[in-house]
Amino acid sequence: MKVKDVMNPSVVFCKPDDTVREAAKVLKENNVSGAPVLDGEELVGIVSEADLLKMLILPEKGELWLPSPFEVIEVPIRELFGWEETKKMLSDVGSTKIEEIMTRDVYTISSEASIEEASEHMIRHRINRLPVTEDNRVVGIITRGDIIEGLAKL
Repeated sequence: MKVKDVMNPSVVFCKPDDTVREAAKVLKENNVSGAPVLDGEELVGIVSEADLLKMLILPEKGELWLPSPFEVIEVPIRELFGWEETKKMLSDVGSTKIEEIMTRDVYTISSEASIEEASEHMIRHRINRLPVTEDNRVVGIITRGDIIEGLAKL
């Protein structure tokens, strides 16, 4: 079975100058966990939910900051991190451009490749999706789920 037999030809994508807020909305509305980043027709990167979540890591703490309802109500954030710093961090996250956080080295695959080859790339590189390219143009995307769905049809 070939990639073209199971890929999704309707590619949800982001642009390099989209903000994190806009990209998060695109991913959520289309129920996808990642998307290629296209500058016109040129593939310049890929962005995933993991890339967006990394934006919430506090550099000085080295860990993800997602306050619990208790912390929001009971613990003054300004005492933990400084109120002004926290407000700036949260507003900066949403307005950050995707080109600043996207993965630039994107693994791609041909539509003529086998799904075994696609699976091998995904496992070896620990990725969940591969843009499908022909003549340097994105013509589709294949995910792990697409491969599993294709195998179920055999």
